[in-house]
Amino acid sequence: MSASGGTKAIVAALAANIAIAVAKFVAFLFSGSSSMLAESVHSVADSGNQGLLLLGGKKAKRAATPEHPFGYGRERYIYAFLVSIVLFSVGGMFAIYEGYEKIAHPHAIEDWYWPIGVLVFAIIAETFSFRTAIKESNLLRGKRSWKEFVRHAKAPELPVVLLEDLGALVGLVLALFGVGLALITGNGVWDGIGTLCIGVLLILIALVLAAETKSLLLGEAAGVEDVEKIKAATVDGETVTGIIHMRTLHIGPEELLVAAKIAVRHDNTAEQVAVAINAAEDRIRTAVPIARVIYLEPDIYSEEAAAAGADPAKSPGGPGPEPAH
Repeated sequence: MSASGGTKAIVAALAANIAIAVAKFVAFLFSGSSSMLAESVHSVADSGNQGLLLLGGKKAKRAATPEHPFGYGRERYIYAFLVSIVLFSVGGMFAIYEGYEKIAHPHAIEDWYWPIGVLVFAIIAETFSFRTAIKESNLLRGKRSWKEFVRHAKAPELPVVLLEDLGALVGLVLALFGVGLALITGNGVWDGIGTLCIGVLLILIALVLAAETKSLLLGEAAGVEDVEKIKAATVDGETVTGIIHMRTLHIGPEELLVAAKIAVRHDNTAEQVAVAINAAEDRIRTAVPIARVIYLEPDIYSEEAAAAGADPAKSPGGPGPEPAH
């Protein structure tokens, strides 16, 4: 499941980032490189982000309560959104500030072998973390492109770790570029430019993460494939003859709510309808195991219901028009 794959990727990223953060900070102390300071703060922020993702996963496992009858699955979305805020504020904004200061007040890099050595070590460690995230994501991605996977994944952890690791690798290359040019030219401005580029990169990634997790927080429907499976499993052709309208909603990454108004024959008894609904719920859960909460409302099929299509407000028994103000 995505939860276990996500946890493995998070732990790998956390271990890599803690080691890298310590190495980068030591390199900054010996060299005075602003790129190293920005990168060390970036790694500290990333470590905190992985901690937030693990905390969100733990909180999401709490049992449902009367106050939260659908459980706490969305905790994972909330903490993923917090990650984007931390990445934006702590990582991106700090790097931009540090880059500006370095450009305004440049100074030469001392003990160049420290930042170069640490950057090479960090690239190796981040590559290991990124490889783990890719491997775990491939188990869920299927035939989707990476862009589609990031945009449409319902479990936020793997897309977050993927983008963080990708940003970290690109940031390390930028830092190496800035430090290298500063050493070659003897001009510390290049170190500041590299730092500034790192900040812009982190902010762009944070904005992408914020947009995607915001969509999950607002509530997303099931994917197209799952919707088709649910529709096919609902109708038995005997008692349940069709679906008048249906709504799906993710109440957590691995929890789906299904609500549908189904068409039944006018001469069916209440017992027949109840048996058909129970059978339909069993078929839906077999076809889409994450469909945990299912509400099926029977209605007599009519041309009016068919014409109403997917708009519950226009179908018999659906919500009425909003009152005039």
